[in-house]
Amino acid sequence: MTRMRTPAGVVISRSSGRFAAEHAQPSNKPTPFDQMPIKDVWKMYRKARSKDVRNFLMEKYLHLVRYNAERIYARLPDEVDLQDLISAGMFGLMDAIDAFDLDRGVKFETYCAPRIRGAVLDELRSMDWVPRLVRHRTAKVEGARQKFEMKHGREPTDDELSRQLKLEGEEFTKFKRDSAAVGTFSLTRKCFQSDGSRDVREIDVIKDDGQRNPFSEIQRKDVRDLMTKGLSRAERLIVVLYYYEEMTMKEIGATLDLSESRVSQMHSSILARLKAQMQHRARELEPVE
Repeated sequence: MTRMRTPAGVVISRSSGRFAAEHAQPSNKPTPFDQMPIKDVWKMYRKARSKDVRNFLMEKYLHLVRYNAERIYARLPDEVDLQDLISAGMFGLMDAIDAFDLDRGVKFETYCAPRIRGAVLDELRSMDWVPRLVRHRTAKVEGARQKFEMKHGREPTDDELSRQLKLEGEEFTKFKRDSAAVGTFSLTRKCFQSDGSRDVREIDVIKDDGQRNPFSEIQRKDVRDLMTKGLSRAERLIVVLYYYEEMTMKEIGATLDLSESRVSQMHSSILARLKAQMQHRARELEPVE
């Protein structure tokens, strides 16, 4: 297990997965290396691999970790924690310090940036439950769809999309299925910026399918009463079970102890009568000239 002491004295390890990045701030305590040329510091570290020298180098280049982590974080959703990215970037910086070779003539700032970014991106991949292959196929299908829409002004059919991707048959079916992975996100994620002081989050705008509009419910009841007015008990049950409970003719027949054909016959008779009633009422409502 690799352990590291940050400039502020906080010990972190690779097995911990996270450390309090707010503690990893440059300290103001003077060190014997402050007045030395940086090349001499690197030579000293290469020779002795001293923890004190490494801590000095970590503190000196700590700003590169925050800079790279913040650049990546700017393009990520709110549920990703910046401190997690900084923590991962610290390990990238530590690896870069251990592997840096002064004789190559490359500035350390140039050398360590890819290491820090790589460590941050590895942390992001570990947070993502979707395999990289699925992400790749999702991006490829979405790119082909957008290219088709820009050219033709409409969404492509599956056949057109398969030709765009140059895939056929089962290969296209598997490719499309893999690209349609279900995503997850936090309900506390910020949805959009509001005019007030409080941000609007996903949980504030998510649709509640279980909630019903009282006005719509009253309208449905009025329509149901109008449709079933003048019908017998069995006829009313057929209308309610078929149109409101969404039962099949066979299920309604089993409920009313009738055959499926008899329920279908009664249903057709009910529709004919309702149609005649609606036409009669429409004529009554026509304005008199």
